[in-house]
Amino acid sequence: MSRVILLCVFLGSSLLAVSQTNIKGIYIINAETRVPVQEAFLQNEDASFNIEADENGFASFKTLPSTASTLTISRIGFETKKVHLDTLSITNNTAIIYLKAKVSNLQEVQVKATARSGVFKTISDLDIHLRPINNSQEVLRMVPGLFIGQHAGGGKAEQIFLRGFDLDHGTDINLSVDGMPVNMVSHAHGQGYADLHWVIPELIDKVNFNKGPYFADKGNFTTAGFVEFKTKDYLENNFVKVEGGQFNTFRGIAGINLLKPKGDRRSQSLYFAGEASYTKGYFDSPQDFGRYNGILKYHGSISSSSTLTATGTAFTSKWNASGQIPNRALESGMVGFYGAIDNTEGGKTSRYNTNLELLTSLNNGGAIRNQVFYSRYKFELYSNFTFYKEDPINGDQIRQKEDRNIYGYNGSYHKNFFIGNMPSETNVGIQVRYDDINNIELTRTKNRTINTAGIMLGDINEMNAGAYWSQRLSLSKQLDMTGAIRFDYFTNRYNDKLSSQVSSTNATIISPKLNFNYRLNDKVQLYLYNGRGFHSNDTRVAVQEGGKKVVPAAYGSDLGGIFKVGRKLLFQSALWYLWLDQEFVYVGDEGVVEAGGKTRRYGFDFSVRYEVAKNLFADADVSMANPRALGVEKAESYLPLAPRFSSVGGLTYRKEQGWNGSLRYRYMADRPANEDKSIIAKGYFVTDAAINYTKKRWESGLAIQNLFNVKWKETQFDTESRLQNEPAPVSEIHFTPGTPFFARASFTVFF
Repeated sequence: MSRVILLCVFLGSSLLAVSQTNIKGIYIINAETRVPVQEAFLQNEDASFNIEADENGFASFKTLPSTASTLTISRIGFETKKVHLDTLSITNNTAIIYLKAKVSNLQEVQVKATARSGVFKTISDLDIHLRPINNSQEVLRMVPGLFIGQHAGGGKAEQIFLRGFDLDHGTDINLSVDGMPVNMVSHAHGQGYADLHWVIPELIDKVNFNKGPYFADKGNFTTAGFVEFKTKDYLENNFVKVEGGQFNTFRGIAGINLLKPKGDRRSQSLYFAGEASYTKGYFDSPQDFGRYNGILKYHGSISSSSTLTATGTAFTSKWNASGQIPNRALESGMVGFYGAIDNTEGGKTSRYNTNLELLTSLNNGGAIRNQVFYSRYKFELYSNFTFYKEDPINGDQIRQKEDRNIYGYNGSYHKNFFIGNMPSETNVGIQVRYDDINNIELTRTKNRTINTAGIMLGDINEMNAGAYWSQRLSLSKQLDMTGAIRFDYFTNRYNDKLSSQVSSTNATIISPKLNFNYRLNDKVQLYLYNGRGFHSNDTRVAVQEGGKKVVPAAYGSDLGGIFKVGRKLLFQSALWYLWLDQEFVYVGDEGVVEAGGKTRRYGFDFSVRYEVAKNLFADADVSMANPRALGVEKAESYLPLAPRFSSVGGLTYRKEQGWNGSLRYRYMADRPANEDKSIIAKGYFVTDAAINYTKKRWESGLAIQNLFNVKWKETQFDTESRLQNEPAPVSEIHFTPGTPFFARASFTVFF
């Protein structure tokens, strides 16, 4: 009898091993919409197998141990499911697992991070699940500690602040959408200029971010950190949304599936979405800010091993701006708080993108990703920062203009495998970007129509080729080590049409990284990240300096952890340090090159997420930084406008249907506006609120910015300017007023 029992056990084990050998993997699918559940997390009973589902919801079993018998499948926003492998229904060597969507609670959230996604993934997934992005102001605010400020009528890219940096419009933060770069090199207005207004907020599916220069696949501008946005591959429903609010604000958006869903899982999708918006604005002089967006996106399996994603987007906008107001003009009564010194500022811009991405799964369990993209970009901006300082008769208005083509390629190879009994992960890649910029100019103008002086005019050709290799080793079930190296090569060419001179140069930089993740258990993960990163400088600097000190290095370290305390509290904290080398900087508003000294920043970040009661969640992010210039007297080492203390947070009530709402705050403390701290940029505390009522087929909502109608200065600069008929220039705070109480109602139909 015992021999019979042993034989049965042996046969059962053999059959299980055979079934696992024959099955290539499983698809994780939304039970209601049949849409793939991307990035679902799979783990076996002893945690020796950890993997995320790909864009098609597919998880490969290539590295699944033969001893595995059960898998736990989880994803924020879905019910966790435990699957017994011997019960899978296999078709064509694959199986399908359906997950039911739900509002996740913090009790279900596990702390996990990978070498590819980083430590913030848990918080990012939770935030976008509980607080879906519904307007353009919220797009970048998903990053803990990141602040934005608008100071040119709504159409210009926002000013960005993070980790003790005044990032201007993107100089030290790498932004991308679906793998396409947002940052503009050698831009007419400023290096790294990053305009996200061509992204429709309702179509953002995921936001992946990290702080510091620690990831090899993130190259130029990745010093303070990076943010990558992923638009939806599938529309779960068709929808039409209309909005209306104060200041003659109107917005309409529609998203339509062009392929009818069929089968037990959606393997193909084609949708179109369009957006149109207009606002007169809250300034005394009308903004007349209009914006139009469109996207056509295909995603689908073109073979058993390959998936194609093809996207085309179109964006155009036009606006007027009231510019910056000097404090003395407000105090004297010359203008009101929402007035203007030069109300002929403004601009227009457009961007058209084509993006093709092919993901191929290999028989060895690896994956190759090939991406090519093209962008056609135009920009024209009129500004007046100094009024009558340079030209007392015509004024100091300037035009910054360019016409650009961007060509790019991203290729990568990823594979999980074993070195002996040690799990390992390889990521290697090549990235190429070429910018062809025509007639990039800086011109003095009057009332936008009259040219008074040409300052800069030329053509720029800039190429950046990068290659990286990253290797993760699981030294134990708890400890991962990831070593990486990146190499970047730049070529720069400038055809100066005013002096009839052509100059060119090149530069290189090598960026090593070394990261450690220690997973104590499913409630505690510690990490130590170290790396070298960089941001490039404008081609007009590079050719003038012969390629020297135009790709300044940044060295950073992060020591922190993510902690789950009890069942309802999740927090992340980090001590960080960042040192930047000396560089030369092109000042786009003046057309001159200035020397920038070495700087160092260190600080502390803290983020907390807490489930107060069923469906009620609280969150807070606190950032403290000590940014300083090196090599100068301590009393004159302050970095102008660099944030030193900031915090955001709030309460969110979230249900699948019925009432939803949030109450949120933004706080920026006072900060030095100049090097000796003799001029202060005043801080602000602003509260926003939103309430929605959701049913399966429709949703109505009301959003309020600046609930308590406080007067606040959204952007501030210490600028030397001269008002008309003033005897001499004056240096003081110039500001752009922040949004007053602003209510906006919306109604959405799903079908």
